[in-house]
Amino acid sequence: MDKASVAKNTICLWFDGGAQAAAEFYAATFPDSRVGAVHHAPGDYPSGKQGDVLTVEFTVMGIPCLGLNGGPAFKHDEAFSFQVATDDQAETDRLWQAIVANGGEESACGWCKDRWGISWQITPRALIAAITDPDPAAAKRAFEAMMQMRKIDIAAIEAARHG
Repeated sequence: MDKASVAKNTICLWFDGGAQAAAEFYAATFPDSRVGAVHHAPGDYPSGKQGDVLTVEFTVMGIPCLGLNGGPAFKHDEAFSFQVATDDQAETDRLWQAIVANGGEESACGWCKDRWGISWQITPRALIAAITDPDPAAAKRAFEAMMQMRKIDIAAIEAARHG
């Protein structure tokens, strides 16, 4: 790979052996996503052997990423998340369900984790519009409704926004 084809800035995500499976899941789940090169370790390393998948180049919704199979030393947490702006309830439901049903887990306010521990914010554009409404009372009602949710229900957010 030549220097010109490498992204200037890439998100590197540490995995405990699941980088390729995660990249394949993301490519199958999210638009504008793909798996690129898979690189194997040229020698043994602390958490793997020569020939093991060491890194996987992939793109998630146009964002270049590198999955590193670094072993169990570091775990993912909510300090990093992908925020996905959805256009409607069907897209929100599809992405949420794909993540949660594939060994993930639900969290609050539109957040969930995939089975590798990566956090995702499945955020309808309607939610952002509602909680940033120029009418502070409408924004507060929408925000309070969101605080009670796991997966975002756009109709309930809009109902709260409009009082």
